[in-house]
Amino acid sequence: MKILLDVCTPVQARLALPGHEVRTAQKMGWGNLENGTLLAATENAGFDVFIICDKNLRYQQNLTGRHLAILELWTNHRPTLENYFTLIGEPAPAMQPGESHILFAPP
Repeated sequence: MKILLDVCTPVQARLALPGHEVRTAQKMGWGNLENGTLLAATENAGFDVFIICDKNLRYQQNLTGRHLAILELWTNHRPTLENYFTLIGEPAPAMQPGESHILFAPP
């Protein structure tokens, strides 16, 4: 599975996704792209899942009909995410194109 981490998503989140091809928007040269352009570039490059921490993306962009799945994390705080790598790694591989999933803070 081909997965892209958004600019604000800590690169260490890739450790939650062993066995998958994980890239960052920054390494792809897309660090300065606006959300709509970034979504289009992500789809055009054949990514299956886009992992974000941007809680506004779903309100700012029309996600209907997208050809990639979007996984929104509840925080971009690296030490917190490191404690929940198994939680992050579970939904991503099972997500289908066009699906959007929000991971909420664990209790």
